[in-house]
Amino acid sequence: MRNHGGTATGRRRAWGPAALTIVALASVGCLAGCTAAEGGAHDPGSPAPSSPVATPTPTPIPSLDPSLSAEQNLAFFDMTVKAVLAKDPSASGAALVDALVVAGFDRGDMEVTPDRTTADLEADSIQFSVRFNGECIVGQRGPEDKGYHSMVAPLLGTGRCLLGSSAK
Repeated sequence: MRNHGGTATGRRRAWGPAALTIVALASVGCLAGCTAAEGGAHDPGSPAPSSPVATPTPTPIPSLDPSLSAEQNLAFFDMTVKAVLAKDPSASGAALVDALVVAGFDRGDMEVTPDRTTADLEADSIQFSVRFNGECIVGQRGPEDKGYHSMVAPLLGTGRCLLGSSAK
């Protein structure tokens, strides 16, 4: 029996260094796992950590600012005209001018080409403009397959924006 006790003591001594090694390895494994988790590693069993999502900066809505240049007010001019054309793609020159006046542009500074040709046919396109701080904001509706276009141009030598006669 004594031998049995001696064997048990021998086993305890044999397990002593092995147990110490297992505990040491387990501790190192835990530390490595904890550090990796803190550094961004992802445990497939847990939900993915959320990362900050950049929220887009809202685009400011254009507005008429008489203290700015024609180029700086072009976006507002476009927004106004496009709103009219969205409701009526073949809007008349008068309707476009009226919308620009309601938006704040001065009717006295506007020019528009006729909606009808000299042969009394519907015009393929209508051009309209506003003199603005020494420049011209010019818009064109049509022809139908080309849509709406706009630009800022210098005043003509006549002090006007459009060539020829204009239907005011």
